[in-house]
Amino acid sequence: MNREEKASAISELGEGIGQATNAFVIAFKGITVPQVTELRRQVRDTNSTYVVVKNTLALIAVKDSPLTALKDQFTGPTAVAFNRTDAVALAKALTKFAKDVPSISFKGAMLNGQIVPADQIQAIANLPSREELISKLLFLMQSPIRGLAIVLNANIRNIAVVLSEIAKQRGGGSSDEATATEANA
Repeated sequence: MNREEKASAISELGEGIGQATNAFVIAFKGITVPQVTELRRQVRDTNSTYVVVKNTLALIAVKDSPLTALKDQFTGPTAVAFNRTDAVALAKALTKFAKDVPSISFKGAMLNGQIVPADQIQAIANLPSREELISKLLFLMQSPIRGLAIVLNANIRNIAVVLSEIAKQRGGGSSDEATATEANA
């Protein structure tokens, strides 16, 4: 690799990994090509990117980003999965894949600019997704309103039942009883 190729690779990595808000540093020794293809597909489904990096070039590319705190993790075969949006979705995809392929292991991560040790990545993957949290919040916001509507409707329903019972007692009966009487005659 000549100087121009290295400079190009560093600028590409800097634009990708250096600008990412969420990144997972992964060791991948012993993974097969079909497994890498499947991993790339799963990462792409989360609107993320997966790249295998040359450690020295990656360290130069991320020198001005928070990912520099993980510089000790850039040893051996290293890949980085990153995005700018949803860290939980990416963590879920990576941990699910790591369960199926034990040759994948986490070295560390950066989530929203904060460094996370490798042993806490599983806890992050267990978090509910953004959509799940929004739906739970909406349910909780609707609950008091729904309860109020049920209580207010209960009074109207109770008045209707009482009026119906009064009408039955005074001999007015219900329309079902009148229909049954006419059918018998």
